[in-house]
Amino acid sequence: MGIWIDTDMGFDDIAAMLVVLHADETIDGVSLVFGNVPLQQVKCNAAGAAQAFGWSFPIHQGRALPVLGELETAERILGQTGLPTAGLGLPEAPPLPESDAFLALCRWLEGGDGPRHILALGPLTNIAALTLARPELAARITDLTRMGGGVSSGNHTASAEFNAFADPEALAIVLAHGLPLRMVDLDLCRKVVAYPDDVESIRTAGGTNATLLADLFAGYISIGTSRGRAGMAIYDPCSAVALVDENAISFQPARIDVELAGSLTRGRTVVETRASHTSFNARYAVEVDAGRARRCLLGALSKEAAK
Repeated sequence: MGIWIDTDMGFDDIAAMLVVLHADETIDGVSLVFGNVPLQQVKCNAAGAAQAFGWSFPIHQGRALPVLGELETAERILGQTGLPTAGLGLPEAPPLPESDAFLALCRWLEGGDGPRHILALGPLTNIAALTLARPELAARITDLTRMGGGVSSGNHTASAEFNAFADPEALAIVLAHGLPLRMVDLDLCRKVVAYPDDVESIRTAGGTNATLLADLFAGYISIGTSRGRAGMAIYDPCSAVALVDENAISFQPARIDVELAGSLTRGRTVVETRASHTSFNARYAVEVDAGRARRCLLGALSKEAAK
């Protein structure tokens, strides 16, 4: 299948991309978007990851600001690089070639009749821009699997998950235009947890990037353990698992809307599952085989660390 990844390039984004690649799928292209950090740092992270992991697929510069409102990042949690680490960080690398994500997405959607799957790991700003400007091309998207939203609660605020909060208008645009959205939300991802003990098998895998991956993985897990938790929920890789292993995560139809106003409610995703009360416009993840999802992620990291 044709796969495009839209990302703000944190560690869990990188891990999600490795899940796709080590499922023997091809990434046709990547678009970058602000999110974990401002776009300039996202671009630096993408260049470093491409150099470290030998990625040859094209990576394109997307949107630096949300549809409306001020820039919101997760730097207060993730630090200035967006990549907390126990040691090594991504290498410094030459800047990526300048390439416009909007034009690249258009060319990709114009380029054939096969399935077109988008894995969205950050705010949906790039996808919203495509939807508004070229709705006839957005209609060619076969599946839009996104990590974001929260059925019961948020994480960036009490109501809102970060990706939804960072650009709720973008999510509203995508929902209003009927794109085939599958939402992998906080509640589902929190059932799949990485623990400090998971790092050792990555560190001892023996490949060129074993230490780098182990240090970044440990840094990611420390986000949870530093707050008194046993581990850290696996967010973006869960959406990748949903894309490459249809038996790991199950979905059901729902009506999904996003709140656009209110200091306490902006960015909240509201999920209505009763067909008697509404017409459905999306699907959301309801069940996960947590062991299977963990094996998929840890297997991908181990394979990459052994190269």
